[in-house]
Amino acid sequence: MTAPIYVLNGPNLNRLGTREPEIYGSTTLVEVEALCRTAAGDVPVEFRQSNREYEIVDWVHEAIDRPGAGIIINPAAFTFTSIAILDALKMFPRPIIELHISNIHRREDIYHNSLVSKVATAVIAGLGPKGYGAAMRAMLDLVADAKRR
Repeated sequence: MTAPIYVLNGPNLNRLGTREPEIYGSTTLVEVEALCRTAAGDVPVEFRQSNREYEIVDWVHEAIDRPGAGIIINPAAFTFTSIAILDALKMFPRPIIELHISNIHRREDIYHNSLVSKVATAVIAGLGPKGYGAAMRAMLDLVADAKRR
């Protein structure tokens, strides 16, 4: 069986489609999940969202132990505050893509210092919900490159 790609989503992303549509658009998280599964093709996807930091940490641990092929993570507000998620991601030995729907660098200063970027293989920001498809395609390439080595 092919190892899954984990797509982990942080707080308030369950409100996509209604939350600040001028920033995040009108696409719902259900639609984002479908986009990810389509982009992944035959590769299994573990798609999850939580408003609780500890659940995201537990899912990273699961990806380590299962093992997962890679992690695409949109930590949302935890991007800037969660040392616990950073520490969990530091233990993950495969590709990590940090993802943001908005361009966090064009927003208020509080959004400019990502803790997750310190361990991410790559960062995608500002592509809107379509960034998830780009992240999945990039992850598939990273996983294939790792297998060739």
